[in-house]
Amino acid sequence: MQRFTARAVVVGDRAGTVVPDAVLDVDDGEIRWVGPAADAAPAPDAETVDLPGVLLPGLVNTHSHAPMVLFRGQAEGLPLDRWLGEVIWPREARLTGDDVEVAMTAASAEMLRNGVTTSVEMYFSPERIAAAVTATGARAVIATPLIPLPGMPPLEEQLQHSVELAAGTPTGGTVEYGLGPHAAYTLPLSILTSAAAAAREHNLLLHLHVAETATEGDELLARHGLSVPTLLAAHDVLGGRVLAAHCVHMDDADLELWQEYDVAVAHCPASNAKLASGVMRLREMLDRGIRVGLGTDGPASNDGLDLLADARLAAQLARLREADPTALTAAEAFWLATGAAADAIGRPDLGRLTRGRQADLVHVDTRDLRFEPVGDKEDLLTHLVWSGITPLVRDTWVAGRQVVRDGVCTTVDAEALRADVAERAARLAHGG
Repeated sequence: MQRFTARAVVVGDRAGTVVPDAVLDVDDGEIRWVGPAADAAPAPDAETVDLPGVLLPGLVNTHSHAPMVLFRGQAEGLPLDRWLGEVIWPREARLTGDDVEVAMTAASAEMLRNGVTTSVEMYFSPERIAAAVTATGARAVIATPLIPLPGMPPLEEQLQHSVELAAGTPTGGTVEYGLGPHAAYTLPLSILTSAAAAAREHNLLLHLHVAETATEGDELLARHGLSVPTLLAAHDVLGGRVLAAHCVHMDDADLELWQEYDVAVAHCPASNAKLASGVMRLREMLDRGIRVGLGTDGPASNDGLDLLADARLAAQLARLREADPTALTAAEAFWLATGAAADAIGRPDLGRLTRGRQADLVHVDTRDLRFEPVGDKEDLLTHLVWSGITPLVRDTWVAGRQVVRDGVCTTVDAEALRADVAERAARLAHGG
């Protein structure tokens, strides 16, 4: 057994529970006990890990195309349709499986260094993504993409392969497969219906983009007379484990459908802001009981994989939208990256530091001016959200296994990955 002692444990629940002078016990990759040190039972045989800072739950990134580190900073200043059509898709057409695996390995190491232990990935070469996160020791829910791009198999074959891949993967590991039909504006509705039926049959996460921009649904609206959420409901796409990314341009009727079908939302404030896609109705979604978790989106449209920075931005944008400094509390912002994000992807074993959950832990060293002053224990949570503390993440564990030690990812050679990513990105940018 491992016994962690820390200045405090931040649980990751909506209430913003903070346990000062805390002990957390881990056995076989699972949290066995957490609470005040004064209440901890003696554990003379435990391996003790004394930490000077606070312990957080591993952050959960609900929407990512992480191998797009190969395109970080490219297509600057373009709206989404031109960003995709003129720069990203042509360069992605030159991708190899090796490119994807190297890029995902680098991105996974970056996320672990930032305290992100789980990400929902929608990208090409899903088996290579799985190999990458297995190498780094992270977790991933891989939503195998369905998209009609040149050179890719017919959509029916893509769907069949995706279902076979998911059905053939053992449960209980660090990799889970789902289905990732790109969006209603890029796919036939019949494929979306088939993908949703397969996801429900096999209890898979169905992950797609919805209402990211104001105009993406115009053609569908003209053809069918219905909004995209209404179309999805009419074609039996909703129901089961559905996670919709972005959901920026939603009216009241759309939100009512999300409530009715318990559709979860991946909120990507940094990407939405960079591409000028809009500001999501976050406060209204939460008040309606819609499950929402934070996502970074891809590192070509963010351009980071820093979920704590996105939590701060989510709170800022929500307060600006509502003209209300209480529109999203620090506790809620942090919850959106932890417990709420785990709920959004249907993983009740992640996202909170409570007994019975996976021991995905993040240590933030609070011996820094950014953590002064602390008058009440709640100040620790406030500083986590508002003070830009990601550089203070020192250690990360996944299922009790340490994968970041003193700010360095221990499972891969980050410097070699940096050089490899730079070389591959140059080749893709110049058509080599």
